[in-house]
Amino acid sequence: MTDLSGELLNANRRSNWIRLRTFILLRWIAIFGQIIALLVAQFGFHLELYYGLCYMAVGVAIIGNLVATLVFPENKLLTEKENMAMLLFDVLQLCFLLFLTGGLHNPFSFLVVAPVSIAASVLSVRSAVFLACLTVALVSILLEFHMPLRTDNFFILRVPDVFLFGNWAAIVIALFFSSLYSRRVVSEMSSMGEALAATQMALSREQKLTDLGGVVAAAAHELGTPLATIKLTSAELMEELEGQDDLYEDAALIRQQADRCRDILRSMGRAGKDDLHLRKAPLSTVIEEAAEPHMTRGKEIIFDHFDLLDGPEILRRPEIIHGLRNLIQNAVDFSETSVWVETECTGESVSVRIMDDGPGYPSHLIGRIGDPFVRYRKSEKEVKRRPGYEGMGLGLFIAKTLLERSGAEISFANGSRKLHEDGESSERRGAVVEVIWPRAKVDAAMNLSAVGKGDNPLHQS
Repeated sequence: MTDLSGELLNANRRSNWIRLRTFILLRWIAIFGQIIALLVAQFGFHLELYYGLCYMAVGVAIIGNLVATLVFPENKLLTEKENMAMLLFDVLQLCFLLFLTGGLHNPFSFLVVAPVSIAASVLSVRSAVFLACLTVALVSILLEFHMPLRTDNFFILRVPDVFLFGNWAAIVIALFFSSLYSRRVVSEMSSMGEALAATQMALSREQKLTDLGGVVAAAAHELGTPLATIKLTSAELMEELEGQDDLYEDAALIRQQADRCRDILRSMGRAGKDDLHLRKAPLSTVIEEAAEPHMTRGKEIIFDHFDLLDGPEILRRPEIIHGLRNLIQNAVDFSETSVWVETECTGESVSVRIMDDGPGYPSHLIGRIGDPFVRYRKSEKEVKRRPGYEGMGLGLFIAKTLLERSGAEISFANGSRKLHEDGESSERRGAVVEVIWPRAKVDAAMNLSAVGKGDNPLHQS
């Protein structure tokens, strides 16, 4: 899953997902609000302001929006620099208006938080921090330098210094808090979206492999009769062509290639078209099928199937096979020598427990196991043990998502290091994953999509 996550993870491209039309719409809303505020101040409260300069600042924003609308297509995606330029213009235009209308004495001064919050959501960390620091600097300048708010009697409207400083502190705190909050939420949503996309791709791939197995089985079944006919006919030709070396060799070659085709088809899949067994299998068989790709990786995988003499046949769902395969892969990756897969079945539930003799999960991450893109600082021993491995938690997330989709409940824990009588520690001391299904969710005889017994359907050729 490393290659897949590498393709999906690219946080620096997030700013390229914002359309110019979105910024234009938001700016029209801001412009409309600024015009309303100026009209109310001028004709409602009769404040003495530099209205010419104020309307000029609003006019610049209007011209910028009109140019962007007429010059660029509506579906244009903005680059990092273009997003930064748009937000920087908004901050400078708003701070200029605040300078003309009382600075931090103006109750609308809190609006400077909005562009910085957007920057934290769509820009890189460096650009967002730059814009936040610039905004703090401009707000600090407005604390001392601004045009006063005057009534029509030239009475200066101002708040006490303690409240003025409180406004400044509140704006600065809101800038950084809202930025961190927006950044965290958007990053979480982005990571989750990318991880779910990876999960869907993994499930699609597993489904294609399952479908391919059915296609191969159908091909083996359908081609069996023609290959047998070719083999029989070539054998008869060989008998009739004895003494004619050239023709005899050609007939022998035909028979040899027919045998080769038969062997290839047998190695690729089992016979039977639309066989019911391709859609259901004993629980132990499904578990061993999930573990098969990791059986030859130098670690011993031990299967303990308890109470499965009369165990159920379960649906061979791609999400179940792929999810268990990812869990077994993780156990094999981190085990020392052995992995244990225990399977139990009762009248109410079916459970699979996967354990290993490795170091177990990091204690400080045990509560986050199953979240996508979890990183942690590896010890020097781990780096030497697996120098090329960059664990991100995506494999466990995919396994957890797929298995929960099939109706399972999953729990992660670390095994206890019990001592035997000889003083040696227990082998099963590493990570422990337990997957539990309600039996009705996976039993092929009880599930709503159950596969009935009977002959395979006939197909017209």
